[in-house]
Amino acid sequence: MIVVRVISDLSGNNAVLLALILSTLAMLSTTLGGLPVLIMRGKRASDRSFSLLVDLGLGFSSGVMVVASFTSLIIPAIEEFGLISPLFGLIAGALSVHLVNSVIPHEHLIKGYEGPSQAAKKLKAAWLVALAIIIHNLPEGLSIGVASAFGLRDAIALGLAIAIQDAPEGLAVALPVYATSGRVARALFYAWLSGFSEVVLAVIAASLTSLSAPLLPAAMGFGAGAMIYVVSHEALPETHRSGHENKATLSFFTGFVVMLILDTMLG
Repeated sequence: MIVVRVISDLSGNNAVLLALILSTLAMLSTTLGGLPVLIMRGKRASDRSFSLLVDLGLGFSSGVMVVASFTSLIIPAIEEFGLISPLFGLIAGALSVHLVNSVIPHEHLIKGYEGPSQAAKKLKAAWLVALAIIIHNLPEGLSIGVASAFGLRDAIALGLAIAIQDAPEGLAVALPVYATSGRVARALFYAWLSGFSEVVLAVIAASLTSLSAPLLPAAMGFGAGAMIYVVSHEALPETHRSGHENKATLSFFTGFVVMLILDTMLG
């Protein structure tokens, strides 16, 4: 496939450079995905068109992330290294995101505030939303990084999948920020910021796992566990709070099928 050849040539089989390329694609996709906020001026978070777009975007992203977690991280790790290390990493990844959710204050569009109660009054709503964005995009960057250290094919499949799902996710990022701040420029900035956070962690993860091969199977499980936790605890519940359950579920399965097709094409 031409995409695989181009990315392979650009990276020169260097895991860190591969992670940088793939995460940059994801960052660009996230930023571009936020652009439709330009036509949402004057709308409120309570508008059904507003919440529908968010639910569809999160549903699609969730479907992609679930499949990518298995086909590009969990299954390759188990096939290559056995069950124990990836399973340990999977559990650790989920618990880590749970801990971060508990101690770092952040704000969801529908669910509302999460984190220490004393921090709610000290931070502006837009920053709370931004923290939620960064927290929930870090697992994607981590996953790109560890997949890049594992192998070209799985890394490209995962990276392209995350880039595809980051477009609707970028919109799901920009709309809530616009709702809380009323500023288009700020909404687009946070869409970019969510993608940039993936780049930072992808490069760090690829560097660490490249230097220490024994970390790789646990790190692959960790990335998958973190993404699955975000889908189960945050993304999917958020899509079922505004009365768009059927449409969000259809969007979830659309993302699921798209990722299966992409994975098969790259295989």
